[in-house]
Amino acid sequence: MTGAQPETKRGRTGKAISTLLLAASVLALLRPMPLQAQETELRGEVSESAILSDQQRKVRQMSRARAQDQNAPETAAADTSAPADTYAPASPGAVPDDTDATAANGSIFDQPAATDDPFADTPAPVKPRRTSTARQRVDATDKKADDKDTGKKNKTKVADRKKTKQQTDATTTGATASDDAGIAAGDEDGANRRAVTIDSVDRRKLDPGAERTQSIESQNKKPEDDPFAATGIKVGTFVFKPTLEQGLTASSNADASSGGRSAVLSETALRFTAASDWRENSAVIDGYGIFRNTVAGQKINDAQGRIEGQLNVDLDNELRAIAKLGYEAVPESASSPDAIAGVTSQPLRQTVDGSLGIEKDVGKMRYALTGAITHDFFGDANLSDGTTLSQKDRDSTLYSATLRTGYEISPAITPFAEVEAGRRIYDQRLDSNLYERSSTRLGARAGLELDMDDKLSGEFSVGWLREAIDDDRLPANAGPYVNADLKWSPERGTIVGLTGRTTIESTTTAGESGDVLYSGRLTGERQIRANLTANSALGLDWRDYTGSDGHDLIVSAEAGLTWWLNRYAGLTTRVRTEKLTSNLPGRDYVANSVFLGLKVQR
Repeated sequence: MTGAQPETKRGRTGKAISTLLLAASVLALLRPMPLQAQETELRGEVSESAILSDQQRKVRQMSRARAQDQNAPETAAADTSAPADTYAPASPGAVPDDTDATAANGSIFDQPAATDDPFADTPAPVKPRRTSTARQRVDATDKKADDKDTGKKNKTKVADRKKTKQQTDATTTGATASDDAGIAAGDEDGANRRAVTIDSVDRRKLDPGAERTQSIESQNKKPEDDPFAATGIKVGTFVFKPTLEQGLTASSNADASSGGRSAVLSETALRFTAASDWRENSAVIDGYGIFRNTVAGQKINDAQGRIEGQLNVDLDNELRAIAKLGYEAVPESASSPDAIAGVTSQPLRQTVDGSLGIEKDVGKMRYALTGAITHDFFGDANLSDGTTLSQKDRDSTLYSATLRTGYEISPAITPFAEVEAGRRIYDQRLDSNLYERSSTRLGARAGLELDMDDKLSGEFSVGWLREAIDDDRLPANAGPYVNADLKWSPERGTIVGLTGRTTIESTTTAGESGDVLYSGRLTGERQIRANLTANSALGLDWRDYTGSDGHDLIVSAEAGLTWWLNRYAGLTTRVRTEKLTSNLPGRDYVANSVFLGLKVQR
């Protein structure tokens, strides 16, 4: 027991000493000490010019030290025994020759010897000789080197040395460009000369007196004409602007027929336009699609749409080419003269059309030649008993050519006249009733083309159109021709449009040739506020049956509002009414509808 106690005390003493040593080591490590790189001034990226400047400075210091060591004994002897050297001017004749031996051995700058003559003239004391410029440069360089070695950074002395250096550089031609750059950089900030880098000039502070450059975009930015217009999406070289409309339609006559019933429909409409941003030529693509499905009421499930593209190309010799291509798919309307009774769905009518036109201007004369092809083909009709009825005998192709000649009275008004010739050929020479339905088309019209920028633009024409059917038992479809496509803006934010079209509708009904349909639309759009737009439309259709006094009159009216929540989405609503009055039995109907939905654009 007694032997273990000393061992315990020694162990405690050893632990205490170890703890003290550990604490002292931690304190020594925590003590802030400058890094070796900071003491030796080796921080930062070192440029080649700074290294060269430092080496040249050291070489000059070593050369001056060796020269002082070698000349020290001679200088001491000259001060004690040898007289001062005689001043010799750089160019002869600068100082007059002095034959006096005493003057020759002395200097003109030495003080005159003192005499006891009280009446002797005492010359004015000679001003001390100014140190030479080269000597000033040496002294300034030595002083700068001493300040660098001792770490002095007095800004006032640095400024004085900088001024002396500038005077020395003005008179001394032996200094190199790299030496000047290194010394100037060291004098400006008083920091390590080795820290001067290649991009040190770019990091200099801007001159506060320099004139500030104004911004590219001024504060007074011009407001947009339509802040809620679609911005579009860049797709290759085209700007694509899609619009999606989704909502519900409540209709009193879902299929617009004499026997139609009310229904609530889900209606989706997709519309888009794509325009090129080419430098010279241009291209535009337009399209739409409408899909309707019954939510409640009469069963409706149909879709329709169209896509059309136009390409304008400038050729040589003042020639312009205009090419168009389109595709359309629309189900046969229940109010059409060719509608089939007792079907679950009307046949789908598809149309592929294209045209190519060449235009040329010769002085004030305008010439245009256009060739067009239109092919119509129909799907089968699904009857209520589960069978189908083929519509192949209605498929046909229309080939036509139109020649237009115009004269430009002014850049805003160009009257024109045109003639048209064409041929409609049915895929089947004889239809199901053994009639030859192919026909020859002839037409002539005169019109006026207007171009008053955004105020009024478009064209309208009137004339006569005739299609003579090959079968002698059927009379020709003929009648006046009216065509119009005008846009008028009476004031900013208001656009009024007028469209008119004349269409010859052929048929395969036994003993009938068809009819001539005249369609007109008057539309209006008004921007009430930046985010509120109103639109309206009035429609008038007149169908004249060939070979009889039968006719149809269709009147329609529509009004709507669109309230934009932001640039990309808005609420839209519209009400519509349509009425057909005919002198033929079983064709009259009235259809009223209300739509409410959300409109999204990009």
